[in-house]
Amino acid sequence: MKFASESLPTDLAAAHAMIVAERQARLAAEAEAANAQADLSSSAALIAHLKLEIEKLRRTLYGPHAERKARLLDQLELHLEELEASATQDELAAEAATAKTQTVRSFQRQRRVRKPFPDDIERERVVIAAPTSCPCCGGSRLAKLGEDVTETLEVVPRRWKVIETVREKFTCRDCEAVSQPPAPFHATPRGYIGPQLLATILFDKFGQHIPLNRQSQRFKCEGIDLGVSTLADQVGAGVFAAMPLYRLIEAHVLAAERLHGDDTTVPILAKGRTVTGRIWVYVRDDRPFGGQAPPAALHYASRDRRGEHPARHLQGFTGILQADAYSGFNTLYDPGRQPKPITPALCWSHARRQFFELADIAKNARRGRSAAAISPIALEAVKRIDQLFDIERAINGLSAGERLRVRRQQSAPVLADLEAWLRAERSRLSRSASVARPIDYLLKRWSDFARFAEDGRICLTNNAAERALRGLALGRKSWLFAGSDRGAERAAVMVTLIMTAKLNDVDPQAWLADVFARIAPHPQSRLHELLPWEWKRRAEQAEPANAA
Repeated sequence: MKFASESLPTDLAAAHAMIVAERQARLAAEAEAANAQADLSSSAALIAHLKLEIEKLRRTLYGPHAERKARLLDQLELHLEELEASATQDELAAEAATAKTQTVRSFQRQRRVRKPFPDDIERERVVIAAPTSCPCCGGSRLAKLGEDVTETLEVVPRRWKVIETVREKFTCRDCEAVSQPPAPFHATPRGYIGPQLLATILFDKFGQHIPLNRQSQRFKCEGIDLGVSTLADQVGAGVFAAMPLYRLIEAHVLAAERLHGDDTTVPILAKGRTVTGRIWVYVRDDRPFGGQAPPAALHYASRDRRGEHPARHLQGFTGILQADAYSGFNTLYDPGRQPKPITPALCWSHARRQFFELADIAKNARRGRSAAAISPIALEAVKRIDQLFDIERAINGLSAGERLRVRRQQSAPVLADLEAWLRAERSRLSRSASVARPIDYLLKRWSDFARFAEDGRICLTNNAAERALRGLALGRKSWLFAGSDRGAERAAVMVTLIMTAKLNDVDPQAWLADVFARIAPHPQSRLHELLPWEWKRRAEQAEPANAA
């Protein structure tokens, strides 16, 4: 291979200049490549972000249609997290590359508008010392023109403190009697753990699903040695202290006209193994039909799923129960039940889900050749059921009377057409047809599914109960199992308190901390003042007074 020697410089100065030029060209090329990589990473992150937003909007608009999106959303969020980190890393690499050359501008990534920091957050003002003389002319006659402020969010490590409560003793010089102020009330015996720390331990365990051994390790890293046995002792004391509020929430929930009911599995440790226990939930939420009663969620624990458990839980309840078609609820609907039978209202999401699984085009596309054929009957059933959901979205939050009026005008004809179509299709299907099962599931219980068209208080789905159990389903991956039947019962008590606070837009940890600080000396006749909705109302009333 021959080189064109005539293109090479003959003197040292020209060679040096050529090397410098070549180096600048290389640095410029590297900067351009770094900019391109940063642009590519930024675009990928933006695309992932837009995909996530689109899927969230689709789930909001077509929630029942997008049941398969739940896992997809988790995957998209994880993918977006990785792409955002890569985009930032590539942007910094591009800045470093362009800093070596003067001919290439650094890539500027377009970021979304940052949300402002809360107004009530603590702020520390750090003022950089101003120059005492002009850097241009050296003059000392400087006048302030303005200032630029950069806000940086920072976290202060958790501060620990020991509160020493001193009770001085006095003796009377006249009668020599000894007097001393009484010991203060504490939420836990001997006041070993303060209310803020107790609330943190309980909320982390039952709200954030952080087991006590991990909490103990975290405390030890911060210089505080709190063993698992000590923390467990405080958990027992905290649950015992909160039981009166649990009973008040229980009475409030069971006094409702309509409840959502559901259950989820909870592994419970037994002798050398675990058994599949259950956490039951009953949710009172009247907001969909304009009710004024505060929402609340009531949880119970059991070692199995026998029907005797809901029968015991709802022993005095006589209203409407929205649930799935679990046979254990059948005794509650028995006409001979005393004092009167519960009225069933079944969940359309459960019915729709069975059709949807047979009509999931996207899932079949992922399976490839092994995918089963899409059922046209199931696909049509999903479309017809979605018409009912579209009507429901428009009347959510209206009064029961208004909801009933709209349902009679719009939902009843759709419901009648759906029933006639399902019966006609079922008469032409064999017993072994895959779509026959979801059709039978609906038609055998049609009156209970169609009851929403007769009562404006009934919702189309049982999603309120499923949302109240979502935290437990996620937490199982962290705490794996309940240590005993008593442990499952403690979890039911604390999840009741935490979920009820969330339903009322109350910070569970702040509420629990205040409850533990006040509940011991609080009069029993005024214990309702500590319930989340009352606590929130009093806090809102106190804000204007404090501001004044």
